[in-house]
Amino acid sequence: MKNIGLGCSNFSIAVYIGNKPSMLEYQQLSCLSPLTLGEIEMINQACGNGWRKVFNVYAKLLYALDKEKFAYSTLAPTWQKYRERFLLQQGSQTALLFSPPQLTTTKHTLHIICGKTYAKHLLATNQLNASFTWLDEQFAIDKAKNLIVCPYFDYRQLSNANIKKLAFLLNDINSQ
Repeated sequence: MKNIGLGCSNFSIAVYIGNKPSMLEYQQLSCLSPLTLGEIEMINQACGNGWRKVFNVYAKLLYALDKEKFAYSTLAPTWQKYRERFLLQQGSQTALLFSPPQLTTTKHTLHIICGKTYAKHLLATNQLNASFTWLDEQFAIDKAKNLIVCPYFDYRQLSNANIKKLAFLLNDINSQ
């Protein structure tokens, strides 16, 4: 099975999401395709606020990571500029995947599943083999597989406080 989604084929952070932008070109996607400059804004214009939140939260999360371990925040002066110039583009080491997690990539790849409901669906349909430890109602982790379940990438569910918590968990997994 191959990765299907948006982003860099050489990713070190993979976010798995249970839906795709409603534009035809993304519904028909059959591979991992890097975004081009301005494409995030095009998706936001065509698909609305929900996708704007996904991209914003992703960029804010990368910006919240430890700068000593992750260079994302050193590439642009703000998370907004990072989102516009680098997120999910070739060379960004980031991916937003619509396919189930492929946890056999490398030990250094961090995997994030957006939403408890999506994670439970993947487990129930045997599309995911993981042994999660639930840290609370919103976050679960499988440290052996560098895999975290977090709230969906939306401001209400993945608030700034929850983004900080997720960044802490990613920093912690990355240091082991």
